[in-house]
Amino acid sequence: MDSFKIYTQQDIDQLVINRDGETKLGERVVSYPSTDGPVSTAVLASSEAKFVLLGIPEDVGVRANSGIAGAASAWRTSLVTFLNIQSNRFLKGNEILVLGHFEIDEPVDSSVTGLRKKVEEIDGLVYPIIEKIVAAGKIPVVIGGGHNNAFPIIKGVALARNAPINVVNIDAHADLRALEGRHSGNGFSYALKENYLDHYLIYGLHQNYNNEAILNQIETNPKLDTIFFEDILNAGIDFNGFISKLEGKPGLEIDVDCIQHVLSSAETPSGFAANEIRKMILGSIKKFAYLHICEGATRMLDGRVSRLTAKLIAYLVSDFVKAHATKV
Repeated sequence: MDSFKIYTQQDIDQLVINRDGETKLGERVVSYPSTDGPVSTAVLASSEAKFVLLGIPEDVGVRANSGIAGAASAWRTSLVTFLNIQSNRFLKGNEILVLGHFEIDEPVDSSVTGLRKKVEEIDGLVYPIIEKIVAAGKIPVVIGGGHNNAFPIIKGVALARNAPINVVNIDAHADLRALEGRHSGNGFSYALKENYLDHYLIYGLHQNYNNEAILNQIETNPKLDTIFFEDILNAGIDFNGFISKLEGKPGLEIDVDCIQHVLSSAETPSGFAANEIRKMILGSIKKFAYLHICEGATRMLDGRVSRLTAKLIAYLVSDFVKAHATKV
């Protein structure tokens, strides 16, 4: 049965590689302070940690969008890599509560219809946890998983705030496909339809990989705006200038398939360099309501393997916490 696994301190300790004379983040991060019952807003609120790290290791949504399985592999290796970063003056570790991960069973029906039905079930599993984290005054940091999980994350944040939210998505794809059953390509479509998403900005959209219907949506809907990657190549349009138009604290989505040579279902030879994404995070003028890193993989069903994906995700998470802690 699908569930959420809450990590104990022992669960975290088992992932840390100890070395004399060094202190790792995993030795300083905070665990959920109760082993009784489900995740509670009150218990989360009692923690001094500001950021709550959790994983959604699944690729059902990717497969439901005719993609290649693999995104389920990113969570554990990324967590191990993150926990073994040095704890030092730049990042102590006690700013972060490592909450756990969703345990999602394979659907019995592996047809497209069955996969899309399963994504709906995942939505129902994810959003209540996000809602509790935000209601507790914390900032969710979510490692996926497919980009289908943008919808329940947005829903959870919006319900906690009792208002639709703005979102910035650094991505090659708009994920505004038709309302044809849930999958990784239409999370933002459903969030707009159900009024959880207000303004939606996409930075780095690729002209080659978005259909005419999506381009028409962006052109005609005043809630949507984009900067194409080709325009960034031509004119160097600034990330901060683009997002400055948003009010309040938007969500931040990073689909790693916009980064060159990062293992994913839609791996690309042309996109942002890893250091460009790090610069956007570290230099952002905005406070963000959450961070969602998705679509990355360390092992794909077709046999491709890369451990560097986990290290990249660990860099992005640590950058977000470092940069954002100074703005909170």
